[in-house]
Amino acid sequence: MTSELSAEAQEVLDEIEEKNVDFLRLQFTDILGTIKNVSITADQAEKAFTEGIYFDGSSINGFVRIQESDMRLDPDPSTFAVLPWRENVEGGSSARLICNVIDTSTGKPFSGDPRGVLKRAIDRANEMGYEVNAAPEPEFFLFEEDEDGRATTKTNDAGGYFDLAPKDLASDVRRDIIYGLEDMGFNIEASHHEVAQGQHEINFTYDDALTTADNVATFRSVVRAIAAEHDLHATFMPKPIPRINGSGMHTHISLFTEDGENAFHDEDDEFNLSDTAKSFTAGILDHAPAITAVTNPTVNSYKRLVPGYEAPVYVAWSDRNRSALIRKPAARTPAASRIEARFPDPSCNPYLAFAALIHAGLDGIERDLDCDDPVRENIYEFDEAKREDYGITTLPTNLGEAVDELEQDEVVMDALGEHVFENFVEAKRSEYKDYLVDVSQWELDQYLETF
Repeated sequence: MTSELSAEAQEVLDEIEEKNVDFLRLQFTDILGTIKNVSITADQAEKAFTEGIYFDGSSINGFVRIQESDMRLDPDPSTFAVLPWRENVEGGSSARLICNVIDTSTGKPFSGDPRGVLKRAIDRANEMGYEVNAAPEPEFFLFEEDEDGRATTKTNDAGGYFDLAPKDLASDVRRDIIYGLEDMGFNIEASHHEVAQGQHEINFTYDDALTTADNVATFRSVVRAIAAEHDLHATFMPKPIPRINGSGMHTHISLFTEDGENAFHDEDDEFNLSDTAKSFTAGILDHAPAITAVTNPTVNSYKRLVPGYEAPVYVAWSDRNRSALIRKPAARTPAASRIEARFPDPSCNPYLAFAALIHAGLDGIERDLDCDDPVRENIYEFDEAKREDYGITTLPTNLGEAVDELEQDEVVMDALGEHVFENFVEAKRSEYKDYLVDVSQWELDQYLETF
């Protein structure tokens, strides 16, 4: 690759000089959603834009074999942001650029790049005449560190939902996280203490699906880094403490037409939802068991997805209650009409999770699926017979079941693409197998002295 410097790239070079940036982190994610980066000095920035930066893809989980290891990072200039916690003593600073991964053997986007997987989903929506907007609500826990700087599961507050200080002792940490996010271009809508002790939520405004996925990856990095400055450990593990609520990442989605109209809104409908929105919802519900492997991708995810802890496990939708898998939130304006998928959790790879949700919803539109009536009662209070009467099924109860569902769902398989699908399934099968042969502390406490 050798190309002319674009106007957007030149703006970044000017900003690098203006803000005294001396190091750049070229960021991407592996298939499991772990952020990776290649650091370069600022004087290599122009080369990065015109020629790309090469790296060894065989060292990245799920990318390529060693005999096909050369890959290239092409930075996206629209993602430039100075890292708020990386100013050094000489006054210089560090910045990041999110990159697309290129297969050097073909010169084309690498099929195993999660960001590319989401781009393909967005392209499909564009071909159908839609722009995809998304807004996630990632929750997280803040825990104290021990004397060696290792994470504990001891919370540093006794707060509950929307509590104020002194119970919410982490309010200062959230404030600093918000300042850091705003420095990186986020528009923060709200922040509050969540239901569980030590649990928090910071909401940022919706954006197009690709920008939002980039923002989720950035959000997790900023939260962890600034928490560490307070000697706290931030975790997006779905269920770090037993028998209390876990962390979700409720994801709001809407489609807009090319002329800027919200394709999900219908003023004349009882729920202000268009037929397009209902078919999109029906598509997600139809593919939900397979999607769960992607949106809830860890063994621990299924410790959160149990009845009684405000986590949705029932495949249904509602315009009111939060016990259903998908909810239609209240909307003050037509532009705000949307659906909320309540089952994803913040351990997911946001690029893959959004891609799976988008493809499933678009499949519902293409097949003109009908959406069942909303369930307005609390499904948690239903017995099995009543759920059967309503035709309500449940999500997989563990990672193994979810991967089984994924392997039988061609739409979600195609959403991931062959390379990502095969490597993702291999990694998750291995993770679940390793879990099955382990012996937990609960088992030791329960049985060691009993038998």
